[in-house]
Amino acid sequence: MKNLNAILFGSKMDTKFFSLKGNTMKILTSGNAKIVKGEKFGYMTQGIHFAPSNVSGYNVCAWASQGCAMACLNTSGRGKMKSIQDSRIKKTRSFFEDKQGFLCNLIKEIESACKRAEKKNLKPCFRLNLTSDLPWENIRCNDGQNIFEKFPQVQFYDYTKGFKRMEKYLNGKMPRNYHLTFSRSESNDAQARLILAIGGNVAVVFRNELPKQWEKRNVIDGDESDLRFKDPQGCVIGLVEKGDAKKDSSGFVVTL
Repeated sequence: MKNLNAILFGSKMDTKFFSLKGNTMKILTSGNAKIVKGEKFGYMTQGIHFAPSNVSGYNVCAWASQGCAMACLNTSGRGKMKSIQDSRIKKTRSFFEDKQGFLCNLIKEIESACKRAEKKNLKPCFRLNLTSDLPWENIRCNDGQNIFEKFPQVQFYDYTKGFKRMEKYLNGKMPRNYHLTFSRSESNDAQARLILAIGGNVAVVFRNELPKQWEKRNVIDGDESDLRFKDPQGCVIGLVEKGDAKKDSSGFVVTL
């Protein structure tokens, strides 16, 4: 069997980076209940849980609205545990305070995850913004490449509330192995409708149940799996409100 690096890159990858100083924390998670659902479709998903918004002292959600912050899934499930929250804060600070070391370790973890997926006969994919909205396309390693360029044959995907990011994606100006879905909130509703109009996919949180259509676009069940790159183009990804979102009165949750 060929070496994994040869399969992914065609040649040996340059891994001359700094390492996180004394930091052996695990960056990627595979325990998120939503991303685990992808395995029945043949995919193994891993992602990064940062401390959202400016919880860590660094803002990782530049376009977050009030409703979005209130409904954030950061504290769902095991996320309520203090140890988990502390770990996410530490991870976020490590990213900002030793970015190259963080990226070095992230690359190693992605390589390992790809090998594990191969052993399980699953395709690896990665969502680097599980509880953040960072522009990973602009985050560069020491050699000038971003993570997507390091792993050109691996699928990455995210949700974003950044209109210009989504516009760049729809104009073909993002890495080919990076899929973006626009995330609607009470503060970007007009932008969400515009994204739909020009052929993008939009995630919308609904009250109680999913409608068949929204803005004359078919609504697909986004809770069935998290594999957004498998969705047809120009559709609405419907999500039923969960946790604190059930209390939302900002307009973040759409009531029909």
